[in-house]
Amino acid sequence: MTKQENKKEDPLEKGNTTAVSSYYGSMTFDQKAIRKKLPKEVYKALQETIKSGSKLSPDIADAVAHGMKEWAMENGATHYTHWFQPMTGSTAEKHDAFLSIDSDGTPIERFSGAQLIQGEPDASSFPSGGMRTTFEARGYTAWDPTSPAYLMKGGKGLTLCIPTVFISYHGEALDEKTPLLRSMNAVNTAALKLLATLGVDNSEGVITYAGAEQEYFLVDRKFYSMRPDLIMSGRTLLGAMPPKGQQLEDHYFGSIPNRVLEFMQEVEEELYLLGIPAKTRHNEVAPHQFEIAPIFERANIAADHNLLVMEVMRRVADKKGFALLMHEKPFAGINGSGKHNNWSIGTVEGVNLLEPGDTPESNIHFLVFLVAVLKGVYKRSGALRASIASIGNDHRLGANEAPPAVVTVFLGDLLEKVLDAIESGKVDFATEKQVLDLGLAHLPILNKDYTDRNRTSPFAFTGNKFEFRAVGSSQPIAVPNMVLNTLMAEAMDEMADEIQQKIQSGVDRDSAILEIIRTEITATKAVRYQGDNYSEDLQEAAAKRGLPNLRNTPQAMRALLDQDTREMFARYGVLSDQELTSRLNTRLERYIKGIDIEARTLQLMLKTFVIPDVSEYQGNLAGSFNGLVAAATTIGVSDKALKSQGAHLKELAENLSDLLDMTAELDAVIDKLSTIEEEFEAADFCAEVVLPAMDKVRTVADHLELMVDRSTWELPTYSEMLFEH
Repeated sequence: MTKQENKKEDPLEKGNTTAVSSYYGSMTFDQKAIRKKLPKEVYKALQETIKSGSKLSPDIADAVAHGMKEWAMENGATHYTHWFQPMTGSTAEKHDAFLSIDSDGTPIERFSGAQLIQGEPDASSFPSGGMRTTFEARGYTAWDPTSPAYLMKGGKGLTLCIPTVFISYHGEALDEKTPLLRSMNAVNTAALKLLATLGVDNSEGVITYAGAEQEYFLVDRKFYSMRPDLIMSGRTLLGAMPPKGQQLEDHYFGSIPNRVLEFMQEVEEELYLLGIPAKTRHNEVAPHQFEIAPIFERANIAADHNLLVMEVMRRVADKKGFALLMHEKPFAGINGSGKHNNWSIGTVEGVNLLEPGDTPESNIHFLVFLVAVLKGVYKRSGALRASIASIGNDHRLGANEAPPAVVTVFLGDLLEKVLDAIESGKVDFATEKQVLDLGLAHLPILNKDYTDRNRTSPFAFTGNKFEFRAVGSSQPIAVPNMVLNTLMAEAMDEMADEIQQKIQSGVDRDSAILEIIRTEITATKAVRYQGDNYSEDLQEAAAKRGLPNLRNTPQAMRALLDQDTREMFARYGVLSDQELTSRLNTRLERYIKGIDIEARTLQLMLKTFVIPDVSEYQGNLAGSFNGLVAAATTIGVSDKALKSQGAHLKELAENLSDLLDMTAELDAVIDKLSTIEEEFEAADFCAEVVLPAMDKVRTVADHLELMVDRSTWELPTYSEMLFEH
């Protein structure tokens, strides 16, 4: 059989409309492929590794690698790569061929257990936040067997991609995934301890789950390629709003344009082949803004899959003549894009610990875990805010289109009444009737959610999960989920200890649980906010309640300087003090460099597009006006007409003069930024001086855009980018 004959036929070729379930995951080394390719004893050993985290023996690793290679080659792959998530906000990969040459010169395909388990890219070329020096180049990728390997299309073939972590020679985490996996272990340990305290000792493990609703914009590639700001920074640094934006609210959930629908369909087909459960697609609020949402998965797999979703969308968009914009605020004046991170916690047996149940006992357990979330978010709101801080998100948060910079929790009227009743002493958990009367029993007829939605809340309970709505669209979800997991582990540990202390002092279990729940409800009341988070009332409430109001990235990142917060991450083995410092330094560096790139790009656009275009139009207008003045007497032009046209020319000239002055000021600001060495000082300068200077210039430039003849204005306009399909 030839290699071509051996290659499996693509189930989606030639317009095949086969049910998704028939080809779902066919490009993934999933349980079905593993069972088929591995001997029974090898399969069992691999499953035990996935379940318990135990190491594979060299013989077992070799057998797994051989089976994985055979499966990949049967599907047409010639290379493999360790796919990882460095601290760059994206992914990285280095491709190696299966091809080897024997000592006698015979070519042969090989892939060993050692090659599967460990790779070695150059660590010095990735951000380390000062953890390593340039000459310390050694870094290792280590296989994450809990996340399935897959085949990725690219160029003219397929590559076997092996999800891995990325660590230094000395064992420090150089990636975003390692801390996430550590935090999931911390949650498992703390949750099992809390469950045992509640009298539940039959669970084998607890897992956190996630599902990221991904918002994005599509613009025609021809417009994108003519906008240096989109190419360099992912957002428009200039651009006047068109007469129509989103004020008619006619785009949201509207009919999807055919060209966009074709893009969505191809994206979904590729995701299904990769075993990524894309579920929902629709138009979002802003013109040319859309969303794709998945089904829940384990948090580490969801983090991998969200990065793959973004990667697949970029590739398909390019193929379809689109540019994919993942920036949180690519267009001023209309809604930006978020990535609503739905987060939950449950047992490996399938019990969602954040879902009210049918019995008083299950509802008591639900309340304990609900209150643990409140406790964790209240105590560590600064770290949670820092987890979603970025240049792009600073433009979006608090802009009456997204949650504010203040982290609050929305529970809904029903749960608010329940917690208030418990706090006031109206509930004693003694009878089933009291608990059921509070509305926590299962509602089989209506299957009603236990809370209304509050789209203004940054952290809202939505029935059996929390929706962290403040996550930015371009951000990997590993970081916010890592922080959520860690603060939850700490809160569960503290509550378990508090309940145990009560029990040891002679209080019965149910009374001890109730006392601690009541205490924590009172202690965390400040973080619960049921109103409009867009209103000034929230700002006043935050000040009165002592809630952090961290309005920009430098302010938010200072939360990671808090010694108690640093000790929490170290205590749970999620991030050492050195690893946390490296992330703080890396994030600040990315912020400063990102704004420097934006400012220099704006500088470039002003000097090579806007000022020349306005000057040319002004010259044409002045020539026309002078000709009119010369001919005024001859053709009988009134003084009023001359005055009106002269005023228009004067306004244009004065605005251009202002723009020239402001451009010179921006030049000076950029030069000043390059002289500041201390990172927080430079970051503050970016937030407080550079960005306002850029906004000031933009105001005048956007006004001039509306005065200049369209044939002279070279940059694609908002009207073209947002309304031409």
